[in-house]
Amino acid sequence: MRIIITVLLACFLLKSCSQPIATGKQVSITVENNKKGAPITLGIPFPKGELNSVDHLRLLTSDGTEIPCQTTEVSNWGPTDDSVKWVWVFFFSEETQDYVLEYGEGVVPILPKEKVVSANNMRPRGGIDVNTGPLSFSIHKKGNGFLDEVFLDSNQDGEFDKEELIASSPEENRGSFLDLLDDAGIDASKAIINEVFREKGSGPMHTIFRIEGTYTYSREDNNLSPFTIWLHAYAGKSYLKVLHTMTYTGIPDKHKRQEGEHANIATQNKKIITESTEDDLGWTQPNDQIAASGLQLKYHLDDNVSVSMPMYDGSWKNDDANTVMEEVIANDEAPVQLLQKGPGYRKSTSLRSLYLNKFKEDKGNEGSGKKLDFEAIVSKGEDHLAKSQRAKGWVNVTDGKRGVGVGIKNFMEEYPKGIKVDPANQILLGSIWPKENGPMSFARHNTEPDGGMLDNFAQGITKTTEFIYYFHDNKAKEEVGEKMDYVVESPVAHATPEWYTNSKVYGNMAPASKKRPEFENALQYRYQWWAYNQKNEPWYGMFNYGDGKSYFFNGKWVQWTNNEPTVDFMLWTNFMRTGNPKYFKLAQAMSRHTMDVDNIHWPKKRTYYGEINDAIDFWDYEDEPESTPYLGIGRRHANEHWYALLSAHVWIQGWIADYYLSADHRALEVAKMTGDTYINRIWGEHDLRGRRLYLSVLNLVELYDATKLRKYKEELDERVGLMLEFQERQGGNLLLDRYGYSQTYVAQGLYKYQQITGDKKVRKALLKHARWVRDVPPLNHEMESYLATIYPLLLGYEISGEKVYLDEALARAEVLKIGELPKIPEEYESAETYSEDLLEISNLPMSKGRFTNWQTNQGLRVFGWTHAYNIPYLLYWMDKENID
Repeated sequence: MRIIITVLLACFLLKSCSQPIATGKQVSITVENNKKGAPITLGIPFPKGELNSVDHLRLLTSDGTEIPCQTTEVSNWGPTDDSVKWVWVFFFSEETQDYVLEYGEGVVPILPKEKVVSANNMRPRGGIDVNTGPLSFSIHKKGNGFLDEVFLDSNQDGEFDKEELIASSPEENRGSFLDLLDDAGIDASKAIINEVFREKGSGPMHTIFRIEGTYTYSREDNNLSPFTIWLHAYAGKSYLKVLHTMTYTGIPDKHKRQEGEHANIATQNKKIITESTEDDLGWTQPNDQIAASGLQLKYHLDDNVSVSMPMYDGSWKNDDANTVMEEVIANDEAPVQLLQKGPGYRKSTSLRSLYLNKFKEDKGNEGSGKKLDFEAIVSKGEDHLAKSQRAKGWVNVTDGKRGVGVGIKNFMEEYPKGIKVDPANQILLGSIWPKENGPMSFARHNTEPDGGMLDNFAQGITKTTEFIYYFHDNKAKEEVGEKMDYVVESPVAHATPEWYTNSKVYGNMAPASKKRPEFENALQYRYQWWAYNQKNEPWYGMFNYGDGKSYFFNGKWVQWTNNEPTVDFMLWTNFMRTGNPKYFKLAQAMSRHTMDVDNIHWPKKRTYYGEINDAIDFWDYEDEPESTPYLGIGRRHANEHWYALLSAHVWIQGWIADYYLSADHRALEVAKMTGDTYINRIWGEHDLRGRRLYLSVLNLVELYDATKLRKYKEELDERVGLMLEFQERQGGNLLLDRYGYSQTYVAQGLYKYQQITGDKKVRKALLKHARWVRDVPPLNHEMESYLATIYPLLLGYEISGEKVYLDEALARAEVLKIGELPKIPEEYESAETYSEDLLEISNLPMSKGRFTNWQTNQGLRVFGWTHAYNIPYLLYWMDKENID
C-alpha cells in the first residue's frame, strides 16, 4: 500500500512540474501568420500601477505549458509612478498561435537553457565575437564592413574548427558597400567599422548589436557616408537578422549653388535664396547617383553549388499566388542572379500646377498612361532562365553538405532588389540597389517650384533594408524557406484590442467593434482605401514604399503625404484597436519610410564615445565638421520626397509607437535626432510660436516618455509653459486662429503631459480650451479645423464631467457618419469606381470655395484632423455613457 501511495505521489508531482500553476493575472496573446520557431518580439503596454517588475512575467502556450521568454522594460509611468508602462517580450514561437502572458508578484519565469555568448572589444584592433551555440561569428573593427568570419558547428561538438568556416567577408573592405556614379565614373566605396554596441532588449535568448561605420571613397569630391547595421543573434539558432541603413551624401544634381537659405527654413535674414531659378537646367541633370549598394559574403562551400529561389505564379497583385522553385546549377564561372524590377520613374503634375489650372483635367499629365510592369528574372550569365512578375525574395546556395540562405524583406515593394551568386569568387551578394538596374538619380524631373520651394534636398536621405541569413547543414528547401519567412513574411504578435485600449497609454480609446458601423466604417473604409491604392497604384519603390499620396481627383493621385499629420501613428492606433496584422505592416512601412526618407540625416557629426585612451582623440573629434543645423527636421509634402522642407513638418509620435510595438531601435534614434534639433532652437523665437510650438510639444512629450532624459523634460516644460502663457492672451484658445487644424497636436500633447506629470494647470488649460472651441469654433480651414475640435471637446467632458461638451462633440461628429459600401475593396476593379462609391455614402459637406480635401475618397492627410484622432475617443465615451 505504501508503495502504491509513493508511486501515485510521484506521478502527481511530475504532473505538477510539467503543468505550472497559474499564480498571476493573464493576457491573451496571438501570433498572426505564425511559423514554428520564429523569433517573436511582442511590444505590450501595461496600465499604471499594474506591473512593478518585468521579473514577474512568464509566457505560457494555450495548453498551459510555460516556454522561456526574455523580457525588457522599455519605459515606465514616471515621473509620477515607477510601474512598468511598456515591455518587450521575446520568445520563439511554438506550433500554436495562441499564448498567455502571465504577470504578478508571485510569478517567477523559467530561465532559458541556451544562451547567446558575446564579447565586445572596441579597442582599435578589436571587434565582437558571438557564439549562439550552432553558430560563431565575428566582426572586426579593422575588418571588411560586415561579418568577417562565420563558423557552423556541423559536427555538433561545441567547437568551431577551421574546416567549419562557412562564410567570411570579401577583401578590400567590401563586406558592405554604397558605390556612387558621376561623370568621372563609378567610385567604389570601402567600409570602416567605427563602433559596436549591444542594444536595449539584448539578453540570453536574443542579442542585438548596433554597428556604426563609414563608407569612404577614392575621389575627394565624394563625401564620406555613414552607415549602421543592426544585427540580431538568437540562442540555439544559426540564422541572423540584419537591418542595414545607408545614407546618401552625394550632390544630387548640377544646378548652380546659391549662398544662403530658403525663407521658409531660414536661420537668419541676411542671405536668402531666390526661388526663381526655373531657367537653370542643372536641376534636371544628375550628378552623384547611387551605382550599387548591398551586403556580401564569401561562402566556403565546395564547387558546383546548386542555387534555388522561389518565384510567384501569375500577377504581382496576387498575395496568395503559388510559388515555383527555380533551381540552377552553378558549375562554371557564370554568375546566377535573381533581380526584381518594377515600374520606371513616373513624372506627375504638382499640386501647384493643379491649383494654377483650377484643378481642371491636365491632358498633358506626364503620369497618364502609367505602365505598371513588375519583372522578376532568374539569369545565369547573359541567359535568362526564368521570368515572372514577382519573386519571393530569397536565395539558397548549397554544395549538398552545407548551405547559406539569404532573404530580403519587401523584395518587390522596395524594388529594385537583387541577390547574386558569383561562383568564380564564391560571393553571395544581397543588393539593396542592384548595379544591373542602372543608377538611382535624385535629379529633379522639372524646374517647377513645389511646396513653395525650388531646391533638391536629397542629400541626407537614408534607407533601411532588412535581411535574413541562414547558415545550415544542407537543409531541405522547405526548411530553408521556413527560416527565410521569419523575416520575408514575418509573423505579427499582439494582445487583444481591449488590452491596448484599457492600458490608457494613449488615452481613452475604444477598441474596434461592430456596434456603431456608421462611425467605425468611417475609419476602416479610409484605411482600406489607403491600402488598396498603395497596392494598386502601386505606391512602391525603394524610396517610396510606406508612403502614399494625399489628394485624389480626375482619377489621379497627387502629392506624397510625407507623414502629415502622424499618418504612421494613425495606422499603429488602428492596429492596436483591431489586432489586424495588415495595419501593423502598413504602420511599420510608413514609420520606416518617414524616419528614413522624410528627414534630414546628414551632414552629422559623429557622437563622441571616448573609447580611445589617448586624450588627443577628443581634440581630433572637435576639429571634425559640425552637423547641418537642419539635422532631424522633416520634409514637406510635395511631388517628390526631397523637393521641399518646412520649419514644422516632422512627427515622431508614430516612430515611438514603432519603437514600443516592434522594438525598432532606429525609430528612437531618429526621434532623438529630432528632439535635439528642438533643443538647438535653430529658428529662434519662430521655433517657439504657432504650429512649430504645438507640434514640438506633441513630439517632445513622446520622446521624454520613452527616454526619461532630463534635457527633453526641461525643453518640454518650457514649451508647455509658453503655450499656457499664450492661452491667456488668446482669450482661452490654446492655438492661434491661423492653425485651427492643429487641435490634434495641442490636445494630444498636453493631455499626455498632464497624464504623466499630474500637472493640474495643464488640465485646467485643456478645459478652458474646450470651452473656447465650444463657443468659438475655428473655421479657418473649414472642416479641417472645425472637426478637429471633437477631441478637445471630449477632453473637456472628461475633465469637467459637464455633458454639454460631449453633446457638442456628438453634434459636430454627425457629418462623420457614413453608409455601407456595396463591395469589399478586393472586388473593385479600379480606383475610380471605388472612389465613386465612397463619395456616394459620404455625409461630409463640400468646400465652399476650394477643392474638398477632407472627402471620403481622399488620402490620410486631412483625415487625421477630421477622423482619425476623433472617432476612437468619441466611441469610448459613447460606450461609457451608453449612447446609441
